[in-house]
Amino acid sequence: MKYRHIFFDLDHTLWDFEKNANETLHTLFERHNFARFGTFTVEQFVSVYSDINHALWRMYQSNKISQQQLREVRFVRTLTKLGMPEDQIPATISAEFTDILPQKTAVFPYTHEVLDYLKPNYRLHLITNGFNDIQSLKLASSNLTHYFEEVITSEHSGHLKPDPRMFRHALERTGATAAESLMIGDNLECDVLGAYNSGIDQVYFNPDKRRHFNQITHEISCLSELKGIL
Repeated sequence: MKYRHIFFDLDHTLWDFEKNANETLHTLFERHNFARFGTFTVEQFVSVYSDINHALWRMYQSNKISQQQLREVRFVRTLTKLGMPEDQIPATISAEFTDILPQKTAVFPYTHEVLDYLKPNYRLHLITNGFNDIQSLKLASSNLTHYFEEVITSEHSGHLKPDPRMFRHALERTGATAAESLMIGDNLECDVLGAYNSGIDQVYFNPDKRRHFNQITHEISCLSELKGIL
């Protein structure tokens, strides 16, 4: 057996971030009665937030902003872009989002089945740029905690994927070698290129079948396809 250690990304790979975030944003829209402003719909709220959040995460992953800055500005930018006066933005909305989101339970199809299949034969770990306080709650809410021996976050390692130092930290922490490891994730830059540059084979999880021209060890559009690789 070539691989002994399997490293998964969490958000957008196992835990369905988009679905869970959308449900959370719908809750906040209703809780704060944003419809009363009459300037945007809940669908617009979700769409604009998603675009701004993705852009801020790219900045965070490039070390251009901090975790605190990301959390502080994403709702201010979203709601002001949608026409809400800044002094009308609920002061607690970012904290509410952070409280509600990790309680959501949606995972991608076959997540539990595939992890049940892998767990007896491989040592499973997570390597994520997500925040410590959120990721552990997500795992518990979605019944994923027991599958993983180590959860390596950027806060623990001091580095962000795709920095090879984060992958080296993960190998050292788990006692793995690059040759016996496999990285599975949805992000071509952070997960695939980061692993490649660290000498680790990769599985690109590409459920939307986006076109690309990268050389990848394996590519799948459904987690069930891992059974054909491992």
